[in-house]
Parts: sequence; structure tokens; C-alpha cells
Amino acid sequence: MNIGSPTLDQLRIFLTVHDEGSFNAAARKMGRAVSVISYGISALEAQLGISLFDREGSRRPEITDAGRSLLATARAVIEETDNLIARVRSINEGVETIVSIALDVMVPFATVSAILREFHLAFPLVDLRLHVEALGAVAALALDGVVDLSIAGPEVLDLPELDYKEIGCVELVPVAAPDHPLAQMREIRSGQASNYLQLVLTDRSDYTKGQEFSVLSPRSWRLSDLGAKRELLIGGSGWGNMPYHAVENDIEAGRLAIIKLPESTNVDYRLHALWRKDRLPGPATTWLMEAFEQAL
Repeated sequence: MNIGSPTLDQLRIFLTVHDEGSFNAAARKMGRAVSVISYGISALEAQLGISLFDREGSRRPEITDAGRSLLATARAVIEETDNLIARVRSINEGVETIVSIALDVMVPFATVSAILREFHLAFPLVDLRLHVEALGAVAALALDGVVDLSIAGPEVLDLPELDYKEIGCVELVPVAAPDHPLAQMREIRSGQASNYLQLVLTDRSDYTKGQEFSVLSPRSWRLSDLGAKRELLIGGSGWGNMPYHAVENDIEAGRLAIIKLPESTNVDYRLHALWRKDRLPGPATTWLMEAFEQAL
């Protein structure tokens, strides 16, 4: 038996009749004559060689077992087609199909989660690629064209290929375990912190290689992971600067303590949006940039 190829319109009629419960309701829903709906179902049944609805002895068509077995596939075909049409419409309107962003590890992830949830609602057809890095590595991804937008710290702002805009800041605080010598001192003299091991976030890129960021001690452990740094601080390995939002609960629970350094107690870690000058942000990327600026 030769099976014909159903049209998208026929599949839409099939699904609408099922969802609305009758030919009359489907006709009203689709703005068609009842005869057009009836003909569409009959033509589809003739092409497929099966009965989709049982019309005998009932004013309301009852879907057959064969018809029910095709519902999910028909719905998937229509949904994929609608998705394709919507993507083409977005392309014609200048909306990106994919947006790649890189975030500094210092950015609060509660904020990130809320923004990305709203982004998905605003741009449901735009695929997102998310990278999380530290220090110069965040800017490197924008510079190398891997991402469309980077939310980076203050370290890399003089690269001529990049444009940037300051969008907010994160508060950094020096912390140590409560039993660490610095946390036990009533008053810390200037330079005294240099006598103790400092845990320092290190850069995995070459753009800020060799630069020091709030490093006071000649004795240091270099880590590329903020979570590992937090665990080592709690374990008493040393002291170090951490974003306040990342250790707020630890401070309240007594796992960490803020140490009062005369050199600086709190530091504002300025955050910037970075993008290549030859790749201007599109509508979805611009939406993300503005959302982070409002939140930070």
C-alpha cells in the first residue's frame, strides 16, 4: 500500500479536531468552514490508509486507537515546524539564534540564575552557551571570539579589540577560619598579614599573567577554583579575599570570620561588560547586558 505524505495543514486540522473535541469546534478555532475541516480529515485518512476518528453513532467524533497512536508524532512535527518558522522570523528580525556569554566567577550565581530564567522567557528560541572563568580568562573568551559577551573584573580593560561598559561591582572581604591567628588578633598591624599564607585566585589566561590582585603575602597558594579556595579557608589553610555573597552564610554560621586588615578591609571588585568592537551585541545579548547591569 502506498502511503501519501500528509500536509502540515492536515496535521493541524487533525490535532485541532482532537483538542477541541468536534469538527464544529475545530472549524471555529481555525476560522474555517466545517466542510473544510471534514474534507481535511477525510483526505488525511485516505492518504494514510487508516481511520482517525469514529464518526458512527455519535455527534462527537471519537479518536480511534490508530489515530491516538499518531497524536504524539503529529504534535511533534507541528511543534518542530512552528519552532523553525519562529527561528526564521527571529533571524529576519535580527535576533541571535545562539548567545555565548562568559561570567567572572565572582558574579553571584543567585543573580545569574534569576537573569537566565528571565532570558529564557524573553528569548525562548535563543540557545545559550555559558562559560565561567576567573580574572583575565573571562576577557580572553571575548577577545578570542568564543563568546559574544563577557562579564569580567577590572583586570583587562586596555585591549584595543574590546569595548567595555562598567555595570556594577562585587564586595570582596578578607576572611579566615575563626581559629586562624589573624582572626584571633584584636588588632592587626600594618604588614602583619604578610606573615601568613594567603590563598589567591589565579588566572588561567596569558592576558594578566604575572599580575597580582590584592596579594599582600609573599607566601601564597594559587587556585583557579573559587569553591576550592572557600573550602581551604574554612579548613584553616590560610586567609584570603572572597566575594561577600559567597561566604555570607559561612560568616553567619561561624565557619569563617572577617579579618580587619589595616591595608584594606573591603574591596569593590568592579565588573564590566566586554565585547569585541567588530561584533556588536545583538538584541538578545544586549538584553543580557542590561539585565546584569540592573542586577549588579
